[in-house]
Amino acid sequence: MYIRKLAAGELPPMDLLLTADPSHLKVEAYLKRGECYAAFDEEGIAGVYVLLPTRPDTAELVNVAVAEVHQGKGLGKQLVLHAIQLAAIQGFSTIEVGTGNSSIGQLALYQKCGFRIVSVELDFFTRHYPEVIYENGMICRDMLRLTRDL
Repeated sequence: MYIRKLAAGELPPMDLLLTADPSHLKVEAYLKRGECYAAFDEEGIAGVYVLLPTRPDTAELVNVAVAEVHQGKGLGKQLVLHAIQLAAIQGFSTIEVGTGNSSIGQLALYQKCGFRIVSVELDFFTRHYPEVIYENGMICRDMLRLTRDL
């Protein structure tokens, strides 16, 4: 397994990105502003993330997705740690990530990777997404914001 930035003209794995963010418009928008990195195995793309500069010293990890057959094997953690390392190499001093209140596994992963919860944006998903998002048996309503110093 290796991780690399997608080359210019190389199509991002939209099906996989949409598993982490169901809004095609939002995914397209941050793909234009950020850099897409993919994890490859012998069969193709196994995981993906997008790193987006948001402020002069801050990058945001806006989408981390792992193909279902690769879930539970540590690839999500590899992707998050790769993004952290890359943001530091690129000179950012802070990396941020947002996740839904119902994204229990993702929330644990980010904290295991050194992120700390800094804020909650109430009703983010119910205001910004046209359809109700259900995850882990509950409605995804609020955006939990996490940050990590680099």
